[in-house]
Amino acid sequence: MLAAILTVLGTVGAPALAAPAVPVDAPVPPPPDPTALAALDPEPHPLPGVASRVPCVRSAGDGGEVLAGAPWSQQRLRFTDAWRFTRGAGQTVAVIDTGVSRHPRLAGRLVDGGDFVGSQSGLLDCDGHGTLVAGIVAAAPDPATGFVGVAPDARILAIRQSSATVTTTAPDGSVAAGGGNVDTLAEAVLRATRLGATVINISEAACVPAAGAGPALAPLRAAVRAAVDADVVVVAAAGNAGSGACGQGTGGQGTGGQGPGQVVAPAWFGDDVLSVGYTRRDGLPAPLSLRGPWVSLSAPGSEIVSLDPAGPGVVDRVVPIGAERAVPIEGTSFAAPYVSGVVALVRARYPGLDARQVMARVTASADRPGGAPAVGGAHDDAVGAGTVDPVAAVADVRPDEFTGTGPASVSPAGAGRVDLTDGRDAHSGSRTVALAGSAGAMALLGGAGLVVFVARRARRPR
Repeated sequence: MLAAILTVLGTVGAPALAAPAVPVDAPVPPPPDPTALAALDPEPHPLPGVASRVPCVRSAGDGGEVLAGAPWSQQRLRFTDAWRFTRGAGQTVAVIDTGVSRHPRLAGRLVDGGDFVGSQSGLLDCDGHGTLVAGIVAAAPDPATGFVGVAPDARILAIRQSSATVTTTAPDGSVAAGGGNVDTLAEAVLRATRLGATVINISEAACVPAAGAGPALAPLRAAVRAAVDADVVVVAAAGNAGSGACGQGTGGQGTGGQGPGQVVAPAWFGDDVLSVGYTRRDGLPAPLSLRGPWVSLSAPGSEIVSLDPAGPGVVDRVVPIGAERAVPIEGTSFAAPYVSGVVALVRARYPGLDARQVMARVTASADRPGGAPAVGGAHDDAVGAGTVDPVAAVADVRPDEFTGTGPASVSPAGAGRVDLTDGRDAHSGSRTVALAGSAGAMALLGGAGLVVFVARRARRPR
């Protein structure tokens, strides 16, 4: 069976692209195949012929620098206001990636989910990518820096599923750089589901020709549906143009992203996945964020700050292998974990909602620029429903969830009215939301892989 190589979606210094053309209709994914699901092995196992190719990630500098102040992304999303409802306690977010390092700001909440690359551990991150992703989801606060994860009380289940630091040997003897494919990703999804994840973050994408996408992606399609049926929310990066085989489609055959020649998985799987594009500081969709009818919503993905994969601090730049200078952390890889963190907040706040209801709440509460709906109800292939909004996601009262006493099964820790005494409304964008407690509505307040050496940059406190 064709096993498309995954792209770990981080910054690779690719040039900016021209604005994409209007996409055409994408092919519809086939129904899940039970036989493909039954053939998967969810127990960790090494890739065939795996061998080390380059050294693991290391830190640059003496580690004495600090990044003071909250990054623009968390200021924009205002998830500290969402913490007045919940901080994600009781939720387990599986980060299926390059592994997650034992960072002190994840201490006590980091669980080893296994290694599908070698024979070591999910707590080994040779590439550095998975640690950056996990930090955005759940890094604990630290008085030395303003950076903190979206759901700092959530657990991280670390599953090492891909790495660009290895080579693999195929049955015919050919050797390829990098390891991890759609079949091992499917197995990792099954493992995360069986280990009790409530959210799965996949900051990876497989861009494959549409003509053979059904058979090639059958195991992953089946695994994702099985996860959702088991009440797990799956969040996936929409993909970056210029990473691996992924290209921004222009509507012509074989041209990439959203065109008829190529599909992006697992984002392609429609209502089974929250697919995330990325926006820049100016609020506009990034040119490299793949467009497509499968994009559910967007989140910040440029000028990112997260945990140092090889040290105790935080970083805002990386040096890709083969490069001589650091570049900012950017990509849909780092937009997806913002959404995963918000999903963890919603699941903690509303434990009575199932996976699809949570997905609907997160997309329905997204903030479209200016508060305007899509023209004519049309789907926005760049940002989907808009930018994820943590405050609205946990605070909105939705009539279809109202039981007569409050939003469905509000957790006791999140019950009650929230008083935003700083004068702002409860929404980080332009809409007003209803704040509700358990007694009812209370008030209206208005590359084929990223291998990085990590570089710290000093920043003055604000």
